[in-house]
Amino acid sequence: MLSIRSTLVTLALVPLLAVPLRAQIPGAELTQVRVTRGALDSLLVAYEQAAQSPAFSEENRALYRRRADVVRTRLANGDFQVGDRVMLQVVGETLLTDTFTVESGRMLRLPNVGQIPLAGVLRSELTDHVTRHLMQFLREPRVRAQALIRVTVMGAVTQLGFYTVPVEMQVNDVLQAAGIAGNADLTRMSIERAGEVLYEGDELLTIITEGRTLDALDIRAGDMFNIPPTRVRNPLSAVQTVSILLSIPFSIAGLVALLR
Repeated sequence: MLSIRSTLVTLALVPLLAVPLRAQIPGAELTQVRVTRGALDSLLVAYEQAAQSPAFSEENRALYRRRADVVRTRLANGDFQVGDRVMLQVVGETLLTDTFTVESGRMLRLPNVGQIPLAGVLRSELTDHVTRHLMQFLREPRVRAQALIRVTVMGAVTQLGFYTVPVEMQVNDVLQAAGIAGNADLTRMSIERAGEVLYEGDELLTIITEGRTLDALDIRAGDMFNIPPTRVRNPLSAVQTVSILLSIPFSIAGLVALLR
């Protein structure tokens, strides 16, 4: 039987060996905690090029066309939807230090300030956007704004249900909050939106190992994390795999250090 350390090294080798190949796939470069407009502009170009490239199958080209449309819409409309929440901290302003809900018309209504429009605003732009509006009422306001979304976690978890989480969270943090069950099969895990699969299988496992955030994946309110139970006969193997995937820091530097 392989030792735990041998298993760790084997799993660690997978993302390392795949790095040169994945570098050709659009989306892997989104490593920012909150994705900037410039990064999305570059991603849109990469998706459009991949959608026309004979290096990819027709199925993948169609996928990249759909993802290009999603990025194009995100750039035009911004990230905020009615019902999203914004946790706001304004130094010295107790009325403005609270959690507020995005209202109809994608407006954020603040006490003594009124409405702040969020249409076209990315999450990465939120703090600067709110600060500019508050400068009309306050002198040199010091602002920290954090976007929160409500997602669903279903399947082989110990605490399934709804979670309101910051968009800076990584996918594995959401899974840990829900509590991965011993019979979970992460190889068949998916993230879905209104019945459509956004990410699944090997691609989603790669996303977990890369530590990409919910914002980098454009996860939105109402999206569902679905973790099906394992179909393997050896439940101990499934438990070990889940434990390893959720406990290793999957940075490249960390993996190299482990292998040494």
